[in-house]
Amino acid sequence: MKSQYPIAFAAALLTSAVSAQTFQRLGTCPTLGCVFPPDQADFLAGQFFDVRLEVHAPQNGSEAIGLPPDESFTFTIAKGDEEGVPAAEYFQIDEPKLENWTFSWFEDLFAKDAKTPSVVDVRAKAYRRVALYEAGEYTATLTYNNGSTTKATWLVRDLEEERKTKNIVLFIGDGMTTNMITAARLIGHKTINGKYQSKMQLDQFPVLGHQMTHSIDSFITDSANSASALYTGHKSTVNCLGVYADSSKDPFDDPKVETIAELFHRLTGGHVGIVSTAYIADATPAALTAHTRDRSQYPHVIDSFLNGNTNYTWTNWTGPDVLFGGGAENFYPSALGGETYKDRDYYLEFADKGYQVIWNKTALDAASTSERALGIFTVSNMAKWLDRNVYKTNLNQSLSPSGDETPALDQPGLKEMTLKALEILHERSGDKGFFLMSEAASIDKMMHVLDYDRALGELLELDDTVKATINQLKEWGCDKETLVLVTADHGHGFDVMGSVDTAYLAAQNVDRKKRSAVGTYQNSGLSQYINTGNLTYTDSNFPSNWDPRYTLFQGLMADPDRRETWTVRKHGPREPAVETEEDSDDYVVNPEDGEGGILLNGTLPVSNDQGVHSLTDVPVFAVGPCQEKFGGVYSSIDIFFGMAECFGLARGKAE
Repeated sequence: MKSQYPIAFAAALLTSAVSAQTFQRLGTCPTLGCVFPPDQADFLAGQFFDVRLEVHAPQNGSEAIGLPPDESFTFTIAKGDEEGVPAAEYFQIDEPKLENWTFSWFEDLFAKDAKTPSVVDVRAKAYRRVALYEAGEYTATLTYNNGSTTKATWLVRDLEEERKTKNIVLFIGDGMTTNMITAARLIGHKTINGKYQSKMQLDQFPVLGHQMTHSIDSFITDSANSASALYTGHKSTVNCLGVYADSSKDPFDDPKVETIAELFHRLTGGHVGIVSTAYIADATPAALTAHTRDRSQYPHVIDSFLNGNTNYTWTNWTGPDVLFGGGAENFYPSALGGETYKDRDYYLEFADKGYQVIWNKTALDAASTSERALGIFTVSNMAKWLDRNVYKTNLNQSLSPSGDETPALDQPGLKEMTLKALEILHERSGDKGFFLMSEAASIDKMMHVLDYDRALGELLELDDTVKATINQLKEWGCDKETLVLVTADHGHGFDVMGSVDTAYLAAQNVDRKKRSAVGTYQNSGLSQYINTGNLTYTDSNFPSNWDPRYTLFQGLMADPDRRETWTVRKHGPREPAVETEEDSDDYVVNPEDGEGGILLNGTLPVSNDQGVHSLTDVPVFAVGPCQEKFGGVYSSIDIFFGMAECFGLARGKAE
């Protein structure tokens, strides 16, 4: 944002702006006048969004200027070189009412340790459900505090309105990086003299790009605002779903931005499908319909899938045709131990609106393709590929979606869910087409807990699902009218540096001697994951041996304390660190994990029990109509604009 200030308090603001790193008064608002969407925001013509204005009056701390809250600030919109017009007049809506509240924040870690927050008094307004229809540059100007201004330059992109693809299938490998794909290829595909004898499906895409994943006010993102960038074309703040973060207490009144799913459904009547191996209220699926500053509002997320925005109407949303994943605890009421919106039974809510409700793979296989479907297959996240196919006794660690606390032993995988979703969407969408988002969620979840084998298994399952999807589209003859994209929302600092002789490591009693088991360069040898042993499953896209003597020397850069053996955890997903005592927020090596391994000190704060995301750019693979739009290096928001242009969603005039 661009700002001019009276000299009296310019120095104080400058000091605050340069020191606000770990903590910020309000992300993307370095001045005392806030405009959301902020400077440099991009828009699709005709996309609905909200505008939030805030004027801050710090009561103490380094920014305190001794001014009362401004209750007479003004806001104008100007296109190009035109003169600014009052926003209510420009958008042809009533002037919104003035709101007020206070909030507090810590200026730095010293203030947090001392428990001395800075308090801010706020006056605010919100212009709801507005849109800009003409391409070009706009200047939004907030004038406050007797002449101070905050200016935001907005760009409505000049995109073609012609529809170029009937369907889009968007695969998201949550947390997936190029390094992980390389490692998955190594263990899943055979090499002879340095040449692979088969390729991953991702290797066969004609277009490869890379997207930058930065958050709007931090350079490391989480899955909520990174998914929002992919779906809305607007970057946001960590934990935000489809909104810009404001300073209000209400997590549902932040300024909202319309998503690709909402736009596609509203403007074309197209059909939508959502598939995830996570709990279905998790950030990546949630960001398609939910609009909240707090991603943990899971009951509201479930309601938004069915009913659109909670207490906020701006679309003709009627719910997705397909919703598949885990997270049963947000569908059954508290009497069964669940947590739902207004304690309703959401299995009944969905059934009452015409959904067939499915609880296992057997029922999924038999489900009608002519009806909408809700498939919830377990409490919390779904079982991992490795546990469904190799170490099957671990399935008893998952609980039934019915809420009766019996094991969920009959779970589908990403491929089964995605193919059934495609069948339903293909039959029901007709000429209107469909948009399907399918997420391999546990690439990320297993990387967080340093369970690299399970993470790579999830990635290979994603690749297998993409292969099956392309084959299905070809069989139907609609591959030429369907854009298939595969990307990630963010990455982890993962890589493979060599191999580990696990037998030698286990035989040593001294950690420094154990390190001799690591083989680098010529001593790394070749992958031992492919062999001629008996397979416990039949798909050639996966390793035939998950427990070789020579494993991958692999890992992250950001870790909690842990003990490494670099061997597969056969008894379920890994838990590398545990609390020293309940509620201590002090995590140390889990004594039950990695017996006989090397004890390694963590690099993260001791309150972290798992790894964190990294800055790395992530790959984008594309095939089908408009594939050429996704090559090169670009911002994550360009995924949204590419899909929107392919669907012809830009609207140069009000509907």
